[in-house]
Amino acid sequence: MNEVIIDATNATLGRLASYVAKQALLGKKMVIVNCDSVVIVGNSRSIIKEYQFMRKLGGSSLAGPFFPKHPERIVKRTIRGMLSHRQMRGKDALRRVMCYNDTPEEYKDSKKILAGKEKKRKTIKLKDLSKEI
Repeated sequence: MNEVIIDATNATLGRLASYVAKQALLGKKMVIVNCDSVVIVGNSRSIIKEYQFMRKLGGSSLAGPFFPKHPERIVKRTIRGMLSHRQMRGKDALRRVMCYNDTPEEYKDSKKILAGKEKKRKTIKLKDLSKEI
């Protein structure tokens, strides 16, 4: 099985998630490191308000739907939204995706794909977003 390690520093959330979802459906094991440095492009105030609204919309803490607060879980939830996670094919693809806020010891020396570059637009990092919501 192929294992692809992606360094998600300064990567746009939607573009990263769509690439990872497609590769996971093709059968590759996807490992995403530095998820707290992923950015969302747009006005930071409106993005924070939108995520706060989604978390309130989630209902009770027992019934769901659950909207995560941690950066690596936000990335995984975004990827889940691009998969058919209720069918077996999508469930298996989601199991092949691993997200980490920093680089684990087992992946420190391995070759990584750089997914992002500096944006000259209004952006907010997931680390800052998770502090606000």
